[in-house]
Amino acid sequence: MSGETDLIKLYSRRILALAAEMPHTARLSAPDATVRRRAPLCGSTVTVDLQLQDGRVAAYGQDVKACALGQAAAAVVGAAIIGRNRTEIEAARDQLRAMLKDGGPPPAAPFEGLEVLLPARDYRNRHASILLALEAAAEAFAQAEAARCA
Repeated sequence: MSGETDLIKLYSRRILALAAEMPHTARLSAPDATVRRRAPLCGSTVTVDLQLQDGRVAAYGQDVKACALGQAAAAVVGAAIIGRNRTEIEAARDQLRAMLKDGGPPPAAPFEGLEVLLPARDYRNRHASILLALEAAAEAFAQAEAARCA
């Protein structure tokens, strides 16, 4: 019975609501960078488009094909990413990874909504899906900056 209770806790109403109300689901027509990331274990994929202006995310689009946990993470990222710089995105990615894998605290504001995924710590097979949106966003930001410097 404990396993069933844990799964119910894992897929809380808040996680399911986030997954259902994901922002920025339209792809951008002229992104500065596009990155597609895939979690090999479960097959979840996230494709991120972003445009930069003055070193910050000015526009963001995402196509998310993932479990509810990956969708919830992408929803939080989508809601917080506009106006963020590369350092903030990479810090959120690293903090989320540490929260899941090392028992660290949830990411700092404006990505503090990722705290909802704390129950997923015990489900290592879900970590890659949860990390996809921030990993793709960080990679896209780096690519967009590199392209501007080239």
